[in-house]
Amino acid sequence: MDNHKLNQELKQLLVVECDKEDELEWQTISDTESLMGNSSRVGMDSLDALQMSLAIQQRYGVRIEGATAARKAFTSIDGLAAYIRSQQK
Repeated sequence: MDNHKLNQELKQLLVVECDKEDELEWQTISDTESLMGNSSRVGMDSLDALQMSLAIQQRYGVRIEGATAARKAFTSIDGLAAYIRSQQK
């Protein structure tokens, strides 16, 4: 799967799984913007990260285990896509 398509799928998945349909449109999420934290426009929290982790495991067969892996993966859409690609090899 190419990078652009994976990034689009992850943005759509984030909006649905994190129940942000009323706050965000997936097309407005930048590939490089921060997903978590108070300064993040996306505003994911730990529950959102858990929801996304479960959805990613179901859809892509990739588990995000441990706090270090999660912090690295959920930095941005690009970071999440890179983590998924690295675990699928």
